[in-house]
Amino acid sequence: MEIRQTTLKNGLRIITAERPEIETVSLGIWVHTGSASETAEDNGISHFIEHMVFKGTKNRTSLQISEDIENVGGATNAYTSRHFTCFYAKMLKDDAELAADVICEFITSPTFDEEEMVKEKEVVVQEIKQSNDAPDDLVFDYFQEAAFPNQASGRTILGPAEYVRGFTAERMRHYMKTHYAADNMVVAAVGKIKHDDFVKMVEKRMKNIPQHTDFVEDEQKYYGGYKTECKDIEQTHIVLGFKGTSYKDKDYYKYSVLSTIFGGGMSSRLFQEIREKRGLVYTISSFHQAMKNDGVFGIYAGTTPKELNELLPVVAQEIKKIMNEPVLEKELNRAKTQIKASLLMSLESSSSTAEIIARQMLLFGRVIPADEIVERIEAIKASDLQTIAQQIFTSTPTYALLGCNGEKYPSYEDVKKLLR
Repeated sequence: MEIRQTTLKNGLRIITAERPEIETVSLGIWVHTGSASETAEDNGISHFIEHMVFKGTKNRTSLQISEDIENVGGATNAYTSRHFTCFYAKMLKDDAELAADVICEFITSPTFDEEEMVKEKEVVVQEIKQSNDAPDDLVFDYFQEAAFPNQASGRTILGPAEYVRGFTAERMRHYMKTHYAADNMVVAAVGKIKHDDFVKMVEKRMKNIPQHTDFVEDEQKYYGGYKTECKDIEQTHIVLGFKGTSYKDKDYYKYSVLSTIFGGGMSSRLFQEIREKRGLVYTISSFHQAMKNDGVFGIYAGTTPKELNELLPVVAQEIKKIMNEPVLEKELNRAKTQIKASLLMSLESSSSTAEIIARQMLLFGRVIPADEIVERIEAIKASDLQTIAQQIFTSTPTYALLGCNGEKYPSYEDVKKLLR
């Protein structure tokens, strides 16, 4: 798989990975903007733009977009996260230019028709209500708010319903003009496609987009804190978090390996001790979320209200153990193998490969060879992880809880005492 890159005169980066053995092409545009790039007043606008571009462009109605793609057996979709917005498609190789045409129109000529906006606002409001009815999603919004208070990184991706209802076409066009610039985007294609052909497709359609972004990035600083809500639901959902690190940190992969050992699978410490040995949860896991300037290391669990008071002391016990006792070599080797296997398996998918190389280009300014990542993972020692664990778990904790069904639950001060 040969990866090639071209930068257009306006600064737009185009990357391809030709895979002649397959008959399809996965392609898309990745924009380094999401809810973490929004002002408080614009919270939710990135996600709403993602919806609205599908409602019509200069050359296609909403129905024509769907029909043009599906008539040739293709598929197109999009997503918005805190840090990225992506528009992508997968087609048979002979229809790659059609896909490029549709995807590029999303960026260059969305109509933002007023009548369509009225309808789509209510669709998104329904999505917000659905998210609010999903406690295992909502508790993560509470967690972000507590970990990153009064920051874009602490606000929700969907935004409040009243903000969504207030968005205008003019406001969305201004947001796209200031955020959807060539230096903040990458166009990628993976599959049976020639690099030079794809460059011509994209250049023809995107050579006139703005060159530079024009917005001030909000603070990304972990503070820690708590947000809890007692709600009449069957399970209690908790997220316990600590300060993590940036994706540019030299220790980034150490955090990933530590998270895998601690709560990354069925053989992890948290799963074995808390679910398998004690039966206190159905779900428990750990995660590390890295950002440009900071990050967060967290633990999620869902349990019954009555068992919560037993669960948290055991989690605290496992935290102290990984801080104070060396990681076993077999644990270290298993975690390394899990991460390497996940990376290499994802590279077998053209869609996943496009995602990986586009994100790497936006985050690091280059595509990082898999061999380089594997080498960095292999260099990690057990003693490194004990040092990282001590850095993580001595930071100010974040505690988010949703549930309890009227039962008494541990307070933030209770949690801090457990961790001392």
